[in-house]
Amino acid sequence: MPAEDKYYLKIGKATDLKSPKERLAYRAFEILPGALAWGTLLGVIFLSWAKPVWVAVFIIAFDVYWLLKTVYLSFHLRSSYFKMRKNIETDWLEKLKEITAKNWQDIYQLIVLPVYKELEEVVEESVRAIINSDYPKNKMIVVLAIEERVGQPGRALAASIEKKFGDKFFRFLVAAHPDKIAGELAGKGANAAWAARQAKKEIIDPLKIPYQNIIVSCFDIDTVVYPKYFSCLTYHYLTSDNPTKTSYQPVPLYNNNIWQAPAISRVVATSGTFWQMVQQQRPERLSTFSSQSISFRALVDVGFWQTNMVSEDSRIFWQCLLYYDGDYQTEPLYYPVSMDANLASSFLKTVFNVYCQQKRWGWGAENIPYLLFGFLKNKKISLGRKIHWTFVQLEGFWSWATNALIIFLLGWLPLYLGGEKFNVTLLSYNLPFITRTLMTLAMVGLIGSAIYSTLLLPRRPKNYGLIRHLSMIVQWVLVPFTILVFGAIPGLEAQTRLLLGKYMGFWATPKEKTIGK
Repeated sequence: MPAEDKYYLKIGKATDLKSPKERLAYRAFEILPGALAWGTLLGVIFLSWAKPVWVAVFIIAFDVYWLLKTVYLSFHLRSSYFKMRKNIETDWLEKLKEITAKNWQDIYQLIVLPVYKELEEVVEESVRAIINSDYPKNKMIVVLAIEERVGQPGRALAASIEKKFGDKFFRFLVAAHPDKIAGELAGKGANAAWAARQAKKEIIDPLKIPYQNIIVSCFDIDTVVYPKYFSCLTYHYLTSDNPTKTSYQPVPLYNNNIWQAPAISRVVATSGTFWQMVQQQRPERLSTFSSQSISFRALVDVGFWQTNMVSEDSRIFWQCLLYYDGDYQTEPLYYPVSMDANLASSFLKTVFNVYCQQKRWGWGAENIPYLLFGFLKNKKISLGRKIHWTFVQLEGFWSWATNALIIFLLGWLPLYLGGEKFNVTLLSYNLPFITRTLMTLAMVGLIGSAIYSTLLLPRRPKNYGLIRHLSMIVQWVLVPFTILVFGAIPGLEAQTRLLLGKYMGFWATPKEKTIGK
């Protein structure tokens, strides 16, 4: 069925729907994530007063759950790390030559690089990494996707990059995304979609390159690929059971500027990396995130990235899942790409940017109403598949917005709101000791985080000494603070905005290489 016949694939928010009944249903789904989060938090507060014994038992049980979850995730992190190290060392070109059923040299790489107001050195670093990769450059089509609304600086940057690198690839295309296209939300998704369509129109269709022979990689502009990324990607593509109905997800390492970034930014960024490494171990829960790759066949089928919403990097997975009636998956590559940690001209600006980026990622909750509405409309997707993905998404965003608040802020409420009758009980006396002990045990997992974060570090710049290296280990004491202030709170704010219908626009993370620049 053509994508245009599945109109629900292009819904960005409730107001996009013309039918009052459908708009009401979609709006109810938008309210759901925030309602669950606030219902939990307010429920804990109320019951701490009304039923303090119940809440005390719940808090202890929840702390035990958190401890077990920490252990469980630590094992996944360890396994993912060693798989990633093995894949970094593997000669993927040699493995491609061992595939006899298909000719890997027929596969083209279409690389889309959306640019907004980033510095030329950021763009140049990304393009140079692609040139230094081991995949044949005569099979690469690079599209530098600039924004027309940036004006002369954007055009000058594109001209400079094209002059330096345009002759290094099979084709190099500059695509200028027009400003103020009706129905579009200015952001990466609209820019990338325009760029891919231009590549189709100007290069792919005229040359009659089969869509199934093209792998599209849409990268954040600060993405620096590791040397074997495209050969690793092509191997996974050619050995996949269903290559055109699969997205391919690398591990984002935020270490381009990790030595320059302040500790708070490093901890938040590396925590994001660890979460993505854990998710690689759970492909049944893995959707797409940030820089990623997909078959051009699938991209054309679904009508490219959506242009009327914020979280296009994850939305493309849900578009494909709904379009292919549930027959779509994300395959983990266990192979890294390097990106920037948040870094601004001052510490306070860096902190602000970290919060804004986390809030934008938390706005990924907009995919929940999209998914539930799509499940409502698509009768071909199995009930089991619908239940699975509904639970994964709801539980994930609910945990994001509530867990840290329950553990670090609400765990003591029964002692303050439970009244004298509760405070004279043995449970009241032991609650602080039990919760403190369980959380201390859970924090032991930070030792593993410190070890793996050190192992993933790039070589230390000469202008930094051993004290800086030591700070990379000590920084993990900030985790209780960061998961609360830069995890739960921005996540809860994003879901609250969605609940109230206060829709967010796209916020482009500023890219700096050194503080004070």
